[in-house]
Amino acid sequence: MHLIVVGLNYRTAPVEVRERFALSEQEMPLALEALKQTTGILEGVIVATCNRTELYAVVDRAQLCGHYIRAFMEQWFKISRKEFNSHLYMYEDDQAIEHLFRVTSGLDSMIIGETQILGQVRDAFFLAQEQKATGTLFNRLFKQAITMAKRAHTETSIGESAVSVSYAAVELGKRIFGRFDDKKVMIVGAGKMSELTAQHLHSNGAKEVFVVNRTLEKAQELAEKFKGSAMAMDEAIDRLKDTDIVISSTGADKFILTRKHIEAAMAGRKKKPLFLIDIAVPRDIEPSCGDIPNVFLYDIDDLEGIVETNMAKRRKEAAIIEDMIAEEQEIYQLWYSTLGVSPVIRALQEKAAAIQETTLDNLLRKLPELDERQVKVIRKLTKSIVNQVIHDPILRIKELAAEKRSDEALKLFVQLFALENEVAHLKAEEKAEKISRKEHAASTKETDTASNSVLDAQNLLSQLVSALR
Repeated sequence: MHLIVVGLNYRTAPVEVRERFALSEQEMPLALEALKQTTGILEGVIVATCNRTELYAVVDRAQLCGHYIRAFMEQWFKISRKEFNSHLYMYEDDQAIEHLFRVTSGLDSMIIGETQILGQVRDAFFLAQEQKATGTLFNRLFKQAITMAKRAHTETSIGESAVSVSYAAVELGKRIFGRFDDKKVMIVGAGKMSELTAQHLHSNGAKEVFVVNRTLEKAQELAEKFKGSAMAMDEAIDRLKDTDIVISSTGADKFILTRKHIEAAMAGRKKKPLFLIDIAVPRDIEPSCGDIPNVFLYDIDDLEGIVETNMAKRRKEAAIIEDMIAEEQEIYQLWYSTLGVSPVIRALQEKAAAIQETTLDNLLRKLPELDERQVKVIRKLTKSIVNQVIHDPILRIKELAAEKRSDEALKLFVQLFALENEVAHLKAEEKAEKISRKEHAASTKETDTASNSVLDAQNLLSQLVSALR
């Protein structure tokens, strides 16, 4: 078996390609069901966000199944593979495991260390579990990746520093004022940067937000999204005396807030500080406004300096998380390597237990005068002896299973302990159980199909009766 991931992301595909691979919440269960039915796919999880669409799969043959997954993408998204092949990446086994850990912890994100992807991976895995699209390998791997990502964000400060200009502007405001819920905020401009800033302010508790724009209609659209108030520029200048924070981002070619405007506003503020952030290029606020007492003015260069410093901090924290990922990979790979040895260990344990029980029965027949307490003591002692005898061989075969020539070691182990019959019996049981599960799933599917057919027929009959009436 092999673990693979096939996908595309913000690095390999532009937005006009990525958006064609978007999956809505309603489509996801259907897509998962179709992936499950794809030839060679034993387990599957689909992670679909605005920045990536990735299909994780446990497969019987890696390269051939990569072909089948591409065929699935072609059919499901109705896009010729010629159009997306060059944008795809595919990782196998160790690389696929490492990639999942990096994605879940935010190291593969556009903004390093962001936490939103953790929730998205978790939701994708839980849905796949509900759809019975995952099994032993992915249940272990995804739970481990999610747990590690949570630990990474708890034990490091990777997500604490602002790494976008709009977010940095809000973080700077928090440093000065501590909180926004009792502050009046004015956003000048209604473009994308202003919307992002408003979003960060709103999520940080700002309740009173004024949106100012040359076109009042655009200001109203943005204000409605965040339960704010819209106003024209003339009104905004009059309201400066009541405002605590101004964040300006317009496309104007000259200053829209001059020193004269700010001096007039400060005259009515009784030394109350005014915080101005100018993230426009060219600048919206006259630079000399920063010389006015109790006025704190920052431009985009100040914010980009903060962003770069914070990015350096995140990169430093990312290096710590990389070490955590390496450890987690080793843990998973050790667990994975011992999977094949489980039936052999179980066979040895069952054979040893059977020998112990047979020996004990013979002993009890020869010593019928033993009371219940004595029998209990002898049973416990013989069981302890058997467990101690097989303890070291079990440890050794687990260690050998992680080495390159594990198949040979396993075969020799089975021969040394004469476990051929026991192992064959356990494998036959596992095979019968798998067949039973598949037959049950197929039966359930046929029943659902039959039920749907009956419902369709009933609906059609109802429509005919209605038409005749």
